[in-house]
Amino acid sequence: MTIQPILLAGATGDLGDRIARALTARGAAVRALVRHGTSAEKVAHLRGLGATVVEANYDDPEALHLACDGAFCVVSALSGLREVIVDAQTRLLEAAVGAGVPRFIPSDFALDFTRLQPGSNRNLDLRREFMARVDRAPIAATSILNGAFADMLTGVAPIILFKRRRILYWQNADQRMDFTTKNDVAAFTAAAAMDASTPRILRIAGDQVSARELAALMTDITGERFRLFRAGGLGMLGGLIKVARVVAPQPDEVYPPWQGMQYMHNMYSGLGELKPLDNGRYPELTWTTARDVLSAHERRTRSSAAPA
Repeated sequence: MTIQPILLAGATGDLGDRIARALTARGAAVRALVRHGTSAEKVAHLRGLGATVVEANYDDPEALHLACDGAFCVVSALSGLREVIVDAQTRLLEAAVGAGVPRFIPSDFALDFTRLQPGSNRNLDLRREFMARVDRAPIAATSILNGAFADMLTGVAPIILFKRRRILYWQNADQRMDFTTKNDVAAFTAAAAMDASTPRILRIAGDQVSARELAALMTDITGERFRLFRAGGLGMLGGLIKVARVVAPQPDEVYPPWQGMQYMHNMYSGLGELKPLDNGRYPELTWTTARDVLSAHERRTRSSAAPA
C-alpha cells in the first residue's frame, strides 16, 4: 500500500518534534520541512526519527511548492509572531493549495480563540487572522484546539505556587480550565493528519480542572494543605495587563509577561473554554490528567531532594 506523505512544518521545535515522533509511530511517511541553514544536528535528529528532510525557505514559493507536492496533509507546528503565524503560514498555505494538497492543519494549538473578543490576546489574534485566510482557501483545513499545555502547571504558569502551597486564581475559583500535555496533543494531531474526514475544528483536553480542584489535588498528592489565593478580579487583571504593556512592551517577544497575563484572563473568563470535546474521536488514544502531571512532578521533586 502506498503511504502518502505528511509534510510537517516546524518539526525542529518542541511540539513539532513530538508530532514527528507520533506520526512515525503511526507509520506515516513524514516529510520534515526545515529552512536552509538548519543545524546538521537537528537534521540528523529528524532523519533518525525516520523523517525525510526537505529544505526550503518560506520566501521561496517554488521550493515550498515542491516540498508540498504529493503530500496528503500539511501540518504546521510553527511558532512565532506575525512574520511566522500569518506571513510564513500564508506562503505555506498557498504552496499547499498550488500543489493540490487536500488538507491543512494550521498551528492553532491553543484555547478556543474563536470565542474571544479581538484584542484580548495578541498571539491568538494572529491565529484568528490566519484562520480567516485559511477559510477563504480552497483546501480542507482542521484546527486543533487544546487549551493550555498541561506542562505549564509545573512550569511558567503562575497558578500553582508550590513553595507557598497556594493555588493562585483570578475572579472565580470554580472556573474550569483546559489542560493537555504536549505529547497528547502530538498524538491526536498525528491521528487527525492521517484522517481524511476531520471537521473544521477539533477540541481536546487532557483534563478540565478549576483552581479549587487543583487545590484539592495538590493537597491529596503532597499530603500538605494547599489553599486558594484570590489575586483579584478580571477587571484588575485587565488593568495590570495594560500597565505591563506600557512598562515592558517587549513587542518582539513571543511570550512577554503581559502575554501570559492575557492567557490567564482568557482562561479565567471562561470564554476560551473548550466545548464540546472531541477526545473520543480516536479511541486508541489515552489522556494524561492533571493528577498524572502533578504526581509525576511531585515524584521528581522528592527524588531530587533526597540525599545521595
